[in-house]
Amino acid sequence: MEATPGRERLIEQFKADGLTVMFGNPGTVEQGFLDAVDAAEDFRYVLALQETVAAGIADGYARATGGAALLQLHSGVGLGNGIGMLYQSLRGHTPLVVVAGDAGVRYDAMDAQMACDLVAMVKPVTKYATRVTDPRSVLRTVRRAVKIALTPPRGPVFVALPMDVLDELNSEPVLPSTEVLTDVSPSPASVGRAAELLASAERPIVLVGDGVALSGAQKELVAVAELLGADVYEVDSSEVNIAASHPLRRGQTGHMFGPHSKELVGDADGVLIVGTYVFPEVFPELESPFRAGAKVVHIDLNAYEIAKNHPVDLGLAADPKQALRALAGVLERRLGPQRRAAAAARLDVRTRERVREIRSAGSAADDGTPMAVFLKTLAERTGGDLIVFDEALTTSPLVTRYLPAERPGDYHLTRGGSLGVGFPGAVGAKLARPERLVVGFAGDGGSMYTYQALWTAARHGIDAKFVVCNNRKYRLLDDNIAQYWRERDIPEHGFPGSFDLSHPEIDFAGLARSLGAGGMRVEKPDEAVAAVGRMLSHPGPFLVDIQI
Repeated sequence: MEATPGRERLIEQFKADGLTVMFGNPGTVEQGFLDAVDAAEDFRYVLALQETVAAGIADGYARATGGAALLQLHSGVGLGNGIGMLYQSLRGHTPLVVVAGDAGVRYDAMDAQMACDLVAMVKPVTKYATRVTDPRSVLRTVRRAVKIALTPPRGPVFVALPMDVLDELNSEPVLPSTEVLTDVSPSPASVGRAAELLASAERPIVLVGDGVALSGAQKELVAVAELLGADVYEVDSSEVNIAASHPLRRGQTGHMFGPHSKELVGDADGVLIVGTYVFPEVFPELESPFRAGAKVVHIDLNAYEIAKNHPVDLGLAADPKQALRALAGVLERRLGPQRRAAAAARLDVRTRERVREIRSAGSAADDGTPMAVFLKTLAERTGGDLIVFDEALTTSPLVTRYLPAERPGDYHLTRGGSLGVGFPGAVGAKLARPERLVVGFAGDGGSMYTYQALWTAARHGIDAKFVVCNNRKYRLLDDNIAQYWRERDIPEHGFPGSFDLSHPEIDFAGLARSLGAGGMRVEKPDEAVAAVGRMLSHPGPFLVDIQI
């Protein structure tokens, strides 16, 4: 094969893997590569003003497409800027292929400006990290990284690309990376054992995470839950694993405090865990939250997560879709009339409860506040046909009351514990799904981590919409420290001043306009109705700042 510079060959490799959009922020040590990117056909560079924003947009793009996304960061400093967002991708299992340049292998001994061990820097927030030092193994290494990123448990990978390595002539073959098929079915004996452990439960529960969504196992999950009459709780979950309207869906377990999760699961005598680990709280219970004698079955493609924190009776390293389908088949055959009747009765109870909840919510939800009026109007105008990227945090329960997470791909929740993913995530999702209406919700504090995402949306004609849930504070921190005080019998007092964002006041709509997007502020309910109309009719990115 005719040799060409490695920088050009690399682009052909990315295109062979379907990675035709690169998100990034440029730097001097990547200049030769980015010059080749600019000249490449059928290859698009999406510019962000800061690396955290680029990483967040790439994360949203990958989540919306269901595949990998390509992210370019600038050497040590730029990589450092992006690491917080890469942690989000690691925790959420987003398959990002991250590349960064450095001056060159020939300069390693000089310890000059910007010299840094990039691989050591990024290892804690990636599945795989390496540096190419031989021009004959550039594409080989990239293919390995792409394969690792897309193999469950998915996650970000990193390849450092020295400038002199990419400048060398390269004759490696350009081939698509190998896809590793992981639709692994458990053995009939192990499925039979799982059914035996769960079938006799009188108070069964199912704990699920995004492994269900990745496997496309929502239908199979519902079948098993209904056969068992089991409540379904979402644990490490940020996608639609079960429709919000299903009567057996009971919401999320705790993400901050272990006692909350323990309260939800402590009475269960049969526990099925699928596609998640237990439990992800910041302040978890150190002892097992499950009752003594409870039978626990754990299904996940990621064997590391099975029984990571608490023992289980049976662990199955298998694809959730295949395992749940097989389990449903065995339960269909094994459950006797008495067990079926008991499961049907539990489902009936939850169905009637859900009907009452809907009726009471319908009368109480519209409290006349600007946010409630905005959400109600948005739901009515769109019929719920939109993609929501939700970083509303303390306002999220209100968002999902009017815009419930029903269909896979229509709802993405923030994950990873840090702020700033909401707005860039919406930009990435809209770029991936240009035919859909995409609205990103973020708190005032979270939005300011990555507000430059609006500039990228305006520059590239990405018609995403944005909503600031503006309570002029880091409200979640208020809630969490109040819990901290209660646990330690500390008398309530004023919240720390560092949680307050009220002064000087931020003009979010003005900021949006300065970045090339439209924007307006909403203070009154009647303004909220008008804001929905303006947002939906505006050609291009538009932001609504809603005062709470």
